[in-house]
Amino acid sequence: MKILHIDSNHPTLISTLKNNGYINDLDISSSKEEIIKIIKDYDGLILRSRFKIDKDFIDNASNLKFIARVGSGLENIDCNYAKSKNIEVISSPEGNSNAVGEHAMGLLLSLLNNINTSSNQVKEGLWFREKNRGFEIEGKTVAILGMGNTGKSFAKKISSFNCKVFFYDIDEKIKSKYAKKSSLDFLYKNADIVSLHLPHTINNIDLFNKEFIQKFDKPFWLINTSRGKIVNTPDLVDALNEKKILGAGLDVIDIESSSFNNLEKELNPYFNELINLKNVIITPHIAGWTFESNVKLSQIIIDKIKSLLK
Repeated sequence: MKILHIDSNHPTLISTLKNNGYINDLDISSSKEEIIKIIKDYDGLILRSRFKIDKDFIDNASNLKFIARVGSGLENIDCNYAKSKNIEVISSPEGNSNAVGEHAMGLLLSLLNNINTSSNQVKEGLWFREKNRGFEIEGKTVAILGMGNTGKSFAKKISSFNCKVFFYDIDEKIKSKYAKKSSLDFLYKNADIVSLHLPHTINNIDLFNKEFIQKFDKPFWLINTSRGKIVNTPDLVDALNEKKILGAGLDVIDIESSSFNNLEKELNPYFNELINLKNVIITPHIAGWTFESNVKLSQIIIDKIKSLLK
C-alpha cells in the first residue's frame, strides 16, 4: 500500500503509517500537474488544502483507494466524483473542533471587553477606562449557525457563561445538550451574538450578506471561524459602519487563497476598510491551528485509514 502525502503534517502521521506497513512518499513542492503524472502509482492520497482534487486529477488516479483530508472542510475535493470512482474520502473534523471552539470564545471575549483595542491603547501610553467599558455574555442570546463538530464545541464552552444558547442546522436530526434547536426566525428576533460554523458549499457562499443581516431585529456581535467566503465582506463593512453589527471576530476572510496560507494577490478594496475598523478582530485562519490539534488531526486520519483498510 503506497501513500502520497502532498502537504506537511505532524510527523506522527507518516511514522505511524510506516510502522503499520504502509509505504509513504512526501512531496510538498511538486506542482499539481507533476503530481497528476505520478498519482496512478499510489493507493492513498493525504493532503490539507494545497490544491483542488478535481475530476481531471481523479481520472488520473486509477489505483487510488482513498483521499484523506487532514482537517475538516472538503471543498477542495470533488467528493461525489471520487465516490463514483470507488475512492473513499475521509477527513478529521473532530481533531480541531476543540481548538476552534476555544478560539471563537477568545474572539468573542476580546470583542465584548475591548481587550485588543485597550491593550493597543495602553501600549501607546493611553489609559481609557470609560471608553472601554465592556459587555458580559451572561444573559445574552447566542445563535450558532451550523451544529457540526465546531458548533458543538463552541456551544459547550459558551453554555457555561449562563447565557441562552440556540442553534440552527439544516440537518434536523442534529441535537445538542448545550444548545436548543431553533428556527431562523427565532434567531432573527432574539440573537445578541451570532457564531458561524458552516461548511463551504455552493449554497453557503455569500450567505451572510446584506439581505441576511437585515433580517435580525437587534444589533449583534458576529464570530466567523468557518470559511471566509460565507460572509460578504462589503456588506459586512456596511453593517459594521451602520452599527447593525456591533463587532466582528473573524478567523477567516473571503480573500484567503485556496490553500489558506496567504491572501490573494488582488485585495478586495473593502479589506483595507475592514482592517481599520476598531470593532473588528482578524486572525489568519488559526482557530484550529494549535499544537494539540496538529497531533489530534493526524491521529484521527491514522485511525480512519486503518479502519478503512481492514
